[in-house]
Amino acid sequence: MSRVLVLGATSAIAAQMASQYAARGDSLFLVGRNPDKLARLRERLGARVVGHLECDLDDTAANGSRVEEAIAKLGGVDIAVIAHGVLGDQLASEHQWCSAEQILLTNLLSPISLLLPLANHLERCGSGHLAVLSSVAGDRGRPRNFTYGAAKAGLNVYLQGLRSRMWAAGVGVHTFKLGPVDTPMTVDHHKSLLFSRADVVARKIVMGIDRDVAEAYVPGYWRPILGVVRVMPESIFQRVSALAGR
Repeated sequence: MSRVLVLGATSAIAAQMASQYAARGDSLFLVGRNPDKLARLRERLGARVVGHLECDLDDTAANGSRVEEAIAKLGGVDIAVIAHGVLGDQLASEHQWCSAEQILLTNLLSPISLLLPLANHLERCGSGHLAVLSSVAGDRGRPRNFTYGAAKAGLNVYLQGLRSRMWAAGVGVHTFKLGPVDTPMTVDHHKSLLFSRADVVARKIVMGIDRDVAEAYVPGYWRPILGVVRVMPESIFQRVSALAGR
């Protein structure tokens, strides 16, 4: 039985992951911002939830104490999942610093404020897993979402460095680069064939953690797609409306 901390537990993918962990008998501590969603998730998972915390993880100064509280309630932590994020308003972020700052705070600074205490704890223990939900948007800047993409790119690089640091301690650091998923966060987006379901994505992430995968595209078909997109010269990239369009 594992002790699992889920940060951003009320997001669609994280809730699905929590359900999978509960089904196999793991103990859970859930952290989420939406009180109604958090209450419904706790009710659904029942006794597998040993503790919960309703808070805004953008309050980075308080995240260290929140992590300590969760670890104490769980009696330690074997798996920590960081799953919160926000797409934000790209156009607003190009003209208003407050909009850009919010996207960077939620998607980059807030996760790092959680990774710091979690990594230090697991390093002392000499075991455990840190899993972070990132995005394919971090692989190449696109006009449609480059502020969000920049935050995810920074997070991906941070995780690369953290993974190498934690390797000697026997701690797994896992980056999951997600393509678009049909969730409330993308409710206003046109759903193409490349969209995935939250339950399918959650299952692949749980499996990836179990298999100690360092970095994975979810679903896997994004790896060859982004392999081409990453190396495409800008002179070509900017002429492809599907990539460089709004």
